Amino acid sequence: MYEIVKAFHVMSVIAWFAVLFYLPRLFVYHVEQYAKGEFVEVVRIMEHKLFSYIGVPAFWATLISGLYMIWAMPELFTTGGWLHAKLTVAAVLIGYFFYLGKEVRFLARYAPQKSGKFYRILNEAPTLMMIIIVALVVVRPF
Repeated sequence: MYEIVKAFHVMSVIAWFAVLFYLPRLFVYHVEQYAKGEFVEVVRIMEHKLFSYIGVPAFWATLISGLYMIWAMPELFTTGGWLHAKLTVAAVLIGYFFYLGKEVRFLARYAPQKSGKFYRILNEAPTLMMIIIVALVVVRPF
């Protein structure tokens, strides 16, 4: 059962990261094209649907399957500090995800307060965290 859940976890992470990679890009379009009302309305709908219908289920699937793996194999905590570091980065990623949700809700109601440049920089965060997580899980450096 563990290997099946692990495969499901990887698939869930891929779906979740698709949202983490694309949503800030939609924010860039939203703020930089704000004067084009019809276009922004389409982007607003895309932001909501991407976050709510793909992001939230993928997040929960990732979290629940990850917690199951920890519960099913707690001895992983004795294999070195890599898992602790990975879970710390994952916790930061969860905070990032909730921040994106806050931005979706804000941009649905109000005029943008941040620049396209801000969202471009924000868009780099999940890439850096993904690199760290994959390196920790595959290499297990400590």
